[in-house]
Amino acid sequence: MQQTIPYKQQEPKEAMSIKSILTYTLLTGLGITGAIIFTTKLINKKRANNSDAKSFQDGAPQTLAKQIKMALLNKGDWGVNKVALRTILAQIKSKAEMEKVRQEYLKQFGTSLYAAISSKLKLSEYNELLQIMEGKPDKAGQVPTSVQYLAWAKRLKAAFDIKYGLVPGTDEGAIKAVFNEVPTQKAFINIGTSYSKEYKSNLITALKSELETWEYPEYMRIIARKPKG
Repeated sequence: MQQTIPYKQQEPKEAMSIKSILTYTLLTGLGITGAIIFTTKLINKKRANNSDAKSFQDGAPQTLAKQIKMALLNKGDWGVNKVALRTILAQIKSKAEMEKVRQEYLKQFGTSLYAAISSKLKLSEYNELLQIMEGKPDKAGQVPTSVQYLAWAKRLKAAFDIKYGLVPGTDEGAIKAVFNEVPTQKAFINIGTSYSKEYKSNLITALKSELETWEYPEYMRIIARKPKG
């Protein structure tokens, strides 16, 4: 006669079965998660490789993104190559192009362009470059707007506010960069108006106090050579 197994003696076997199911479910979930992570890494790597492959085309967003990274690293020298960084950002002609460069930087290096730049610079330096990036026209070749005049004004203020250690200084290179970008004498006057509204201060007075007596006429000659507009 077959012996009947008491119900209580069957519980361990049933408990083991449930435990096995739970363990299998957990391992399966971990496996799926691992596969997702691995696939995501492969996709990101492929995107980075595709972006990097196009980084030898002069003026392409991929190239500009790589050049920005190289200026931040500045291999073989101390600190960031700020002059190169400013030059690269200034040649970007519109907000749409700036956005493409930002996206390509993220693809190639896995980090935000703005975060990468801000982590390497002093506040006044970052403020200057931020205005270069944010002050772009909507379309390349567009006539300057009030937004761009204010961006130029803020870049000049950042150049006035720079400190070398604890010593106040002036970033002459940043001032000259703005002067070179300004398209007309009328645009320069509009920058002065924006500066006055934003900082309750006269731009010409500020320039004279920041520049050496022999520098001021030299800088103003840059503006004098511009068309009146």
